[in-house]
Amino acid sequence: MHVLLADLVEALIPPPSSRRLARRAGRLLFAGLLVWGGLALAACGGGSSKPEMTSSAPREVGGSPPTAPVLGSRRPNIVFVLTDDMSSDLVRLMPHVLAMEQHGLTFTNYFVSDSLCCPSRASIFTGDFPHDTHVWGNFGSTGGFQAFHRRGAEQHTFAVALERAGYRTAMMGKYLNGYLQVAGHLADGATTDVPATYVPPGWDQWDVAGWGYGEFNYTLNENGVLRRFGHRPSDYLTDVLAEKGVAFIHAAARSHQPFFLELATFAPHSPYVPAPEDRHDFPGLGAPRPRNFDVLPTHSPQWLASHPPLTREQVARIDWAFRRRAQAVQAVDRMIGEIELALSANGFAGNTYLVFSSDNGLHTGEYRLMPGKLTAFDTDIRVPLVVAGPGVAAASRTGLPAENVDLASTFAAIGGTTLAGDGHSLVPLFEGRPTPRWRDAVLIEHQGTPLSVHDPDYQQPASGSPTTYEAMRTSVFLYVEYADGERELYNLRTDPFELHNVAYRLSTSQLARLHAELRALERCHGGKRCWGAMHVAVPRRLPASAS
Repeated sequence: MHVLLADLVEALIPPPSSRRLARRAGRLLFAGLLVWGGLALAACGGGSSKPEMTSSAPREVGGSPPTAPVLGSRRPNIVFVLTDDMSSDLVRLMPHVLAMEQHGLTFTNYFVSDSLCCPSRASIFTGDFPHDTHVWGNFGSTGGFQAFHRRGAEQHTFAVALERAGYRTAMMGKYLNGYLQVAGHLADGATTDVPATYVPPGWDQWDVAGWGYGEFNYTLNENGVLRRFGHRPSDYLTDVLAEKGVAFIHAAARSHQPFFLELATFAPHSPYVPAPEDRHDFPGLGAPRPRNFDVLPTHSPQWLASHPPLTREQVARIDWAFRRRAQAVQAVDRMIGEIELALSANGFAGNTYLVFSSDNGLHTGEYRLMPGKLTAFDTDIRVPLVVAGPGVAAASRTGLPAENVDLASTFAAIGGTTLAGDGHSLVPLFEGRPTPRWRDAVLIEHQGTPLSVHDPDYQQPASGSPTTYEAMRTSVFLYVEYADGERELYNLRTDPFELHNVAYRLSTSQLARLHAELRALERCHGGKRCWGAMHVAVPRRLPASAS
């Protein structure tokens, strides 16, 4: 029956050039599936309208220090949708992600180890902090695909662990900065002598682009064969990934093998290119105006203190960028709907974890900064993480700290295997287990090396360029130490927008304690030691403002 359903979906979903017809057909089939099977995940799919937020209060859930997950006789499948530079303020414009929140678990305190593409993705693949991956940038000897490949890190990823455990694995979209950039072609990272046809270990299917930020006119490595795409509407990269992801799921239905599928979009990274059908969406939409918009924190660090108020032209540019980003994520949202439809049609909905996240966030006007990242502020380091799947309570939320280094061990645990790393499995949080002693803190690391103009994350001075720092984020405070000796401390209980740096008001003993705890985090190696270092003493009293 599953094969017949797969054939029916394939017949109803045409190539990307007919996306509107595809969605109309998908909605009809999806409605039938709901009547036929009452599938939980299917409730997230179909339609393109923008739903209102539900008024029902999500249920708080917890977890415990990671143990082996309790899984059914059939090992679950995993679909991981990873966006690029997506800030949390865009989720409200993505109906399928909002539906995922209603059918799954939302992490409200999920952070990245570095708010920069390649270091963050290296942490996701390996479960290690930048101080263990030694990937500190997108470019040069300590960054990008070249550094990751040269250090042999590709042998230590969740893909290798899952493939060895019997999973069929697929990687589609964006890999690491500098991939597909061979000698003689300098873009998106340093050049490399690795052949453009190279496929890393651990992946059974490989459909990965090099410079795909413009969504058109890119090269895709399809299992070692290079294919050039042009500028036709059907070449729009996010739509191509959706089509390939759906086809992979159909094929998986015939293989009777558990699968892992990563769909890593370039959207909504600059230059913010929406699908042709979305380029007129949200007329008049501007960037949010939170309390930290166009405002400097008191006692700002030197790299930030000299930024002048935003000009009218800069604010207009920020609003334009936010609107284009909102348009760009519409194709990502539709892709999620099509994936959900394919999972349901093939009988996988009840046994598949669907995970949605981003590699880092983005500031758009906060702290007088033009669009960019790299900072330790929540705008850049706190990103969406939504999980729906077997055993995950509907409309649940957790504020317990989680981090991108946790994903590798989480995926391995779902697959019934293990992967050594600095992070911990989040599966206990999926299952709502009691949490006698979860972590208190997460670590954020960033090296402020100059970005090359060839780097897609190159930022003009107006976007901010922090000096090298290490930071510790808890539910109560953000503490930052810069290489030049400056420090920041924000009391999140009284200052959730991080506008009052009160580090100067701490006593010598308080500063020494924070420094020692941060030092333990930045020197930790391996799950056990890092887990221990993430348990810190939360001060009973912190200065409330910069008065």
